[in-house]
Amino acid sequence: MPSEIRLQTGNSVSAVRIENIFCIGRNYAAHIAELGNRPSESPVVFLKPTSALNTGPIIDLPAHSADVHFETELVFLVGKGGKNISEADALAHVSGVALGLDLTARDLQNQNKKLGLPWATAKGFDDSASLSNFVPLSQVGELNSLEFFLHVNGEQRQHGKVCNMIYSVPTLIAYLSQVFTLQAGDLIYTGTPEGVAALKSGDHLRLTLPGQIDCEFSVA
Repeated sequence: MPSEIRLQTGNSVSAVRIENIFCIGRNYAAHIAELGNRPSESPVVFLKPTSALNTGPIIDLPAHSADVHFETELVFLVGKGGKNISEADALAHVSGVALGLDLTARDLQNQNKKLGLPWATAKGFDDSASLSNFVPLSQVGELNSLEFFLHVNGEQRQHGKVCNMIYSVPTLIAYLSQVFTLQAGDLIYTGTPEGVAALKSGDHLRLTLPGQIDCEFSVA
C-alpha cells in the first residue's frame, strides 16, 4: 500500500507523500437520488486512512463485504496547506488532479446508516482509495468544463461533469479548511456521479479524463 503518489509534469515525475484523505459525499444530485438519500445543507465529509491507498493495477475486494460498489471521482492534491482559505484563493492551494475510486462496502454502509453508526468499515478498507497518477492542475484547463468517465468491461458506467457538482471545488476547499488545517499532501475526493454498482472478481475498469488521464484497474 503506497504512502506516496506520483505527480507527472511533462517528462518528469515527482513523489508526493500523502497526509489526509478527505472524501465528499452527496455532491451530485443524480447520485443522491439513485441511493434514495437527501441533499445536505453543507458538504458531507468523511475520511479514509492512508492504508486505503492503491495505485493499481489490481484491486482486492475485502472479505468483510459481499457488495462493494465503485464510485468514480475527481481527486485533488493539496500542494500548499492552509487554514480558513477563501474560495477565491482555493485553487492556488491545489497542485494536481487525478481520477479515483471511492470503493464502498454498500451492505455495511446501509447497515451502519440504519443504526446511526460511523461508516469507517464501509469506506476505509484496503484499496478503497484507488488512484490514477496525478497531472498538474495547470495542465487540465478550465476546471468547470472537465468531464470524466468510467468504463467497466468496456461499457460506459459513469460520466461525471464538474459543472454538475452541488458544491464546487473552491467551495469544498474553503469549507474543509474552516474545519481542518489542510496540509500539503492531502487528497480531496470530490464525490461521484450516478451509475454506481457492484464490482465482481474479474472486472476490468478504465478511468479517463480525456486528453489527460487514462488509468486501468482489474479486480482480483
